[in-house]
Amino acid sequence: MKSIFRTLFGAATAVSLLLPLVVQEVEAKGTTNAVALRNEMTHQLIAQALPSSAVSPIYLYHRCWNIINQQYFDKTYGGQDWSRWEHHYDTKIKNKDDAYKAIESMLASLGDPYTRFLNPEAFADETNSIKAHLFGVGIQLGMSDLKKIVVIAPIAGSPASNAGVLPGDEILEVEGELVAGQPLDSVVKKIRGPINTKVTLTMLRDGKRLPFPLTRAEIPIKAVTKAVILPGNVGYIRLDSFISAKATEELKEALSKVEGADSLVLDLRNNPGGLLDNAVQIANLFLKGGVIVSTVDGNENRASTISRGQPTFEKPIVMLINGSSASASEILAGALKENDRSVLVGTKSFGKGLVQAIQKLDDGSGMNYSIAKYLTAGGNYIHKKGISPTIEVKLSDDEYKKGLGPWWIDPTFKRFNREPNDGFDIQLLAAVAEAKNEVRKAKGQAVEPFKDEEVRKQILAKLSKPVIDTKKAAQASTETAQPKAPGIPARN
Repeated sequence: MKSIFRTLFGAATAVSLLLPLVVQEVEAKGTTNAVALRNEMTHQLIAQALPSSAVSPIYLYHRCWNIINQQYFDKTYGGQDWSRWEHHYDTKIKNKDDAYKAIESMLASLGDPYTRFLNPEAFADETNSIKAHLFGVGIQLGMSDLKKIVVIAPIAGSPASNAGVLPGDEILEVEGELVAGQPLDSVVKKIRGPINTKVTLTMLRDGKRLPFPLTRAEIPIKAVTKAVILPGNVGYIRLDSFISAKATEELKEALSKVEGADSLVLDLRNNPGGLLDNAVQIANLFLKGGVIVSTVDGNENRASTISRGQPTFEKPIVMLINGSSASASEILAGALKENDRSVLVGTKSFGKGLVQAIQKLDDGSGMNYSIAKYLTAGGNYIHKKGISPTIEVKLSDDEYKKGLGPWWIDPTFKRFNREPNDGFDIQLLAAVAEAKNEVRKAKGQAVEPFKDEEVRKQILAKLSKPVIDTKKAAQASTETAQPKAPGIPARN
C-alpha cells in the first residue's frame, strides 16, 4: 500500500490540517544552523512504502515506535529513554485494539499534545479536510448557553439551504432521536454521512416543530468566506483557514474583488492554520522580498523560505489576529509584520511553533508527530508565546458576550446574517481606521487616532436596543462563516 507522509500545521483545536512535508536542504549535511536560502521551499512525499500485506498489530506498534525514534524533533523524547518503549508491550498486544491503546500510551509519554495516534476514521477525516471534502447537509451549528443545538447558517446552495432551513432554527431530533443533552460533536456525527443518503432533522421554529427530510451531498469548503469593500474604500477579506488546497486561488480571486480599494484588511481571527504551501504562496502575494518562514529540525539544521519578490498586491495592509489565530496564520502574520509589510491589529495569537507530519499506516490508521519547530520571518520562536499585535484591541468577556467580537459570531444567538459593516465588531473597526491611516501616511497626511473608548460606548448603546428577528429574512444566500469561538466550528 502506498504510504503518505505529509506535514501538519494547525492549532490544538484544528488538528485535521494536512500539508506536504517540508524537505530541508542545508549547506552541509549535519551542519548546525546551516541556512538554505531558496526561492521556494521544496515539498515532496518521502516516506518509504509499507508492506502490501496486512500489517500485524505488533508490527504496527513497532512501526510507530521507529518513526518517533528516527524523526521526532525532540531527541530527549520528553526527557526519557525512548528505548524503554520498544518492547514494552510485546507480550501484551494481541489484536488491533491492543496495538492502538499501546501506541496511544507510548505517544502520550512524550508530553506533546500535537503528537498523537489517529484511528482509521480520524485519518479519513484529515484526508477529507485537505481535499476539502465534506459530506452532509450543509449547516453550521452552534451550542447556546442553554445547551440548545442552533443553526448558525445554512451554506448557500446546500441541501439544508435549498430545503428552507434558516439561521436560528433549533435542532430537536435527528432521525427521530432527541438531541437534548448530547454534545455538539455527537450531533454533528449523526447528521453527517455518505453522499446521497437521507437524514431527517426536526427543527423548532417560532414554537413549531418542522421536519426537514434531507439528502446528504458534498459540501464545498471555502477558505475565503467574505470579500467586500467597506465604507471608506477599505477592502476586507476574511481568510477562514489555510486548509483547502484552493485557498491561494480563492484569495487571488478575493483580491480581484477588492482591487479598487485604497487598502486592505485581511482578517485571520479564529483561523487555526492549514497548508504551509498556502501560507508561503499567500505571503508571496504581498511581499517584495525577505524570509517567510524557517524550520529547525531535531539536529538543529535550519532552512529558510524566501519570498519570490513578485507581489501582486502592493497597497497598505492591516491584518487582524486573535488568540485563535494559529500556526499557518502566525506564519503569514509574522512574515508580513516582520518584513514591515503589514500592521497587526487585535490580540496576541495562539502560539504554535511546531511542525507536524502525518504518516498513513496500511491498516488505514495514522499518526501525527512533531518533526521540527518553525521560526517566524524575524527568527522568532513563538511556540506557547504567540505574536503580539502592533495595535492591541482587547475584548473583555462581557463585551464578547454582548456582541463586540468578530462580526460572524453572535454569542446571544439573536443577530443572524450579520455583515462586516454592521458596526459592532470593535477590532474590525479599529483595523479599518488603521488601514485608512496607512493610506494617509503614504500620502504624507496627518493620521486620525481611533477613539477606542468612545466607539465601544456607541456600540454598547446600539446593542442595548431591541433586536429585530432576522432569521426569517433570508435563506443565508450570501457567503457564510463558521463560529470558531467559543468552541470548535461544527460543519455538516
